[in-house]
Amino acid sequence: MSNLNHPLPKSPKLGFVTNAFIVATLIVLAVMLPLAPWLFKTSTFVITMLIQSSTYSIAILGMVIVLGYTGQINLAQAAFFGFGAYGVALGTTVYGFGFWSALVVGVLSAGCAGAILGLTTLRLGGHYLAMITISFQQIFDLIAVNWIDFTHGPDGISGIERPLVGTFAFTDDRAYLALCALVLYLLIALVWYLPGTRWGLSMRSVRENELAAEVGGVNTLRIKVTAFTLCAALGGLGGGLFAGGFAYVSPDNFNFARAIEFLSMALLGGVQSPFGGVIGTTLLILLPEWLKQMPPELQFIKDVYLAFYGLAVILIMVFMPEGIWGLVKKLWPPVGYTVLEKSLSKAQFKLINESASRAITLEIKNLQKNFGGLRAVDDLSIQVNKGTVHALIGPNGSGKTTTLNLVSGIYTPSSGQIFVEGLDITNDKPHLRAWAGVGRTFQNIRLFSNMSVLENVMIGAQRENNPALFKGSTKTVRDCALEAISFVGLESKQNELVLNLPYGHQRLVEIARALAGHPVLLLLDEPAAGLNQTEKGELVQLLKKLRQGHGLTIFLIDHDMKLVGGVSDVITVLNFGRKIAEGTPDYVLNHPQVIAAYLGAPDATS
Repeated sequence: MSNLNHPLPKSPKLGFVTNAFIVATLIVLAVMLPLAPWLFKTSTFVITMLIQSSTYSIAILGMVIVLGYTGQINLAQAAFFGFGAYGVALGTTVYGFGFWSALVVGVLSAGCAGAILGLTTLRLGGHYLAMITISFQQIFDLIAVNWIDFTHGPDGISGIERPLVGTFAFTDDRAYLALCALVLYLLIALVWYLPGTRWGLSMRSVRENELAAEVGGVNTLRIKVTAFTLCAALGGLGGGLFAGGFAYVSPDNFNFARAIEFLSMALLGGVQSPFGGVIGTTLLILLPEWLKQMPPELQFIKDVYLAFYGLAVILIMVFMPEGIWGLVKKLWPPVGYTVLEKSLSKAQFKLINESASRAITLEIKNLQKNFGGLRAVDDLSIQVNKGTVHALIGPNGSGKTTTLNLVSGIYTPSSGQIFVEGLDITNDKPHLRAWAGVGRTFQNIRLFSNMSVLENVMIGAQRENNPALFKGSTKTVRDCALEAISFVGLESKQNELVLNLPYGHQRLVEIARALAGHPVLLLLDEPAAGLNQTEKGELVQLLKKLRQGHGLTIFLIDHDMKLVGGVSDVITVLNFGRKIAEGTPDYVLNHPQVIAAYLGAPDATS
């Protein structure tokens, strides 16, 4: 099945030529922007507007990282912009710093403030996080206006110095524009490259499904703090260059209205691309000026240009929700799918579990979980032997999924202990349990829908202590992911977006993601849910292959008794959070208490 959003081009050669032409055109335009004032007669006003666009664009690249890549709301970018601007302004006019030293101070102070703000994401998200960032922005506004002894208040700071490189001073506006453009281009390249890196994949996984990312081994708090720090640092860098370009700053350059303007720029251009961010920034800076310059016959537009400006922004955002760059991407002829398919992994998947040396892989001791007055898990003790399939069954509400959530770290136990390979993981965060070798799938599939199959599985492969990547191995994260994809039979789908796959294939992607990290324990929460009989049969064969051919320990929940009986070595039965039976499938499925719990028949032992 081809990617529905990106159909294969009819002519790869033509697509390559077209893409090369587009790239060459962008490069020529990028080079011409800073050189145009040198080659043509350009007014000081135009150069000033281009400096503003360049410095604002640098701040918007931070928004691309935190909002576009990581999915975290930030309405305080103007404050970080102000940190950098005031760092340069105060450093060069009050404290005697050179421009570059003052810029470093401004960027570092902005980055530290961003890291502190990012730490609030530990407990807050969504609209709560938006309120926190708004409050941070408002606090900055109040300080900038009222701490007159330090910030000079509403009067602002003038006489800001420009940088020196050797003996060359950037006093000419054209030279300063070239400097800002060079910095902007370097940062565009870095931000464009980021999504394909380990950090970038982790950021995108947090945006798509934070819980699945954490359980898959991503330290989501560290990723979010890093994103906020980078966002703030880029804001500070843009603000510092802005201060040098205009030689004057005041609080109204960095107020809440500016923060909203930054957000609008990012969303308008396309927040998931650095190119979109730059397009949106340039458009929102230049569009009002273009509207002001209307000829006399269109004087009515000049009089109400703000209304036209607002209407244009609204129409673009309503009819192009992915921004202007989203439209460009749809028109961009895709290439490379045919080439990528030739790189499919043919390597034999083999779990590397050198640490799995104990006879007992999972041990649960006197586990208990209370939700208020409800005891969902009640004094549960289970031992799961190495290389076995151990099923956990019971009626709805019996505590099965709660138990898996306790083992994987989504819930913290009220009491009791959990050991994996003899290691006490009772109080570990989910990503630490993934690093300890716990893989997990979910009853309701949790995938990163707008990422490819390969990218999804790479998230699972990149846990920090993946044994396949250590002890002299030459394997890469990509290698581990490709082998897991091939093992579940989806090698031809590696470049598909997950949202375009049928339900059964999505189940397999989730299993492949868990396997790619080479776990010692695989937790499966109703893997057969939603599958047809053919798919269930294939799942049974896959589980048998994992147990017999790879010695993987599997802890399984499912309501399909035929599947459970066909693959399980041991079955534990829960009812109202308590263990009522445990043993071989034949023993358990004929146990009177189990029959009573499932069918409501009289308990023969009572």
